[in-house]
Amino acid sequence: QVQLVESGGGLVQAGGSLRLSCVASGHTFSNYYMGWFRQAPGKEREFVASISRSGGRVYYTDSVKGRFTISRVNIKNTVYLQMNSLKPEDTAVYYCAADEEGPGSDYDYWGQGTQVTVSS
Repeated sequence: QVQLVESGGGLVQAGGSLRLSCVASGHTFSNYYMGWFRQAPGKEREFVASISRSGGRVYYTDSVKGRFTISRVNIKNTVYLQMNSLKPEDTAVYYCAADEEGPGSDYDYWGQGTQVTVSS
């Protein structure tokens, strides 16, 4: 069982920045593709960003390109989401997820989420 714990959420004004962290348990972190998702009130879960096992390939949903950066430090079992130029529409619960098989498969493990609120 892989456990994922997110942190770094909070309240920030529009235009501000936050960095989310997700720490994974165990010693197989580098085997996983990692992703960030978010879910706003009354909305379905939305893909935000993903990163390959080595960190060499990253993907972003169009709405966050140029503003968000996903990264990972495998020796720390940690994936990050740096969020800049935040907008009120970024307000959501952000979830970290791990995928054992990589592209073409569903994510296998999920964190508990961390709340991000962007005020205007």
